Amino acid sequence: MRFAEKLAAAWAANDSLVCVGLDPDPQRLPAHLSRDAAGILAFNRAIIDATHDLVCAYKPQIAYFAACGAEEALRESIAYIRCNYPAIPVILDAKRGDIGSTAEQYAVEAFDRYAADAVTINPYMGHDSAEPFLRRADKGVVVLCRTSNPGAADFQDLDVDGRPLYEIVAENVARKWNANNNCMLVLGATWPEQVARVRALVGDLPFLVPGVGAQGGDVEKLVRAGRTADGAGLVINSSRAILYASSGEDFAEAARNETRKLRDLINAYR
Repeated sequence: MRFAEKLAAAWAANDSLVCVGLDPDPQRLPAHLSRDAAGILAFNRAIIDATHDLVCAYKPQIAYFAACGAEEALRESIAYIRCNYPAIPVILDAKRGDIGSTAEQYAVEAFDRYAADAVTINPYMGHDSAEPFLRRADKGVVVLCRTSNPGAADFQDLDVDGRPLYEIVAENVARKWNANNNCMLVLGATWPEQVARVRALVGDLPFLVPGVGAQGGDVEKLVRAGRTADGAGLVINSSRAILYASSGEDFAEAARNETRKLRDLINAYR
């Protein structure tokens, strides 16, 4: 099954647009878990078991694993999802972007080493840096467009012939990069007006949307701005608000409750 088909099936099966970001900070793990790769893996498995029927995707952030030498925990976390909940797509948040020969290796890393269904990339270096990912027709390529951080405007809003740069990125991805129907765009929940503008430009192209929960994005404004005609089109990520809903031994139950609350809130506006 290609990534776009797998994502659409997960939207429907779980009636959910929620993506849980797997960003395991060893210093924030519950006290009964070890602060090493084994503790990270145990934490991730518990979160996944508790939320798998409430989500449309998981998004592990590679930096949280690489910083503490826990890459094997990342690989095993993805393998756990693929073995136990194979219908849920995994988006590896790596934000890769480099020249062709290096990009080839990053594509191998994401899709072969870690067996992710999709990966985030940076479009700054242009089409040839994205092509090694794009040619993997069964895999998703999630392109940064208008991100959720305060500094996004420094470059993404720069005027290009009377239009902001992020609109040019969105149109290029939708019209030139998406020949295999495997592209998505990253658009921050903190900027619903920009989300609406991009939706009008690119039709039903899916959006990965960080910025709800700890970053304060408005769910109602986001969903109304970004949903497609069938009430889908969005993969709305929450990480810290779900992962660290409790610091005790009930952390997985608390994560489930937060995930359900977010799913139901999103669905109220679909």
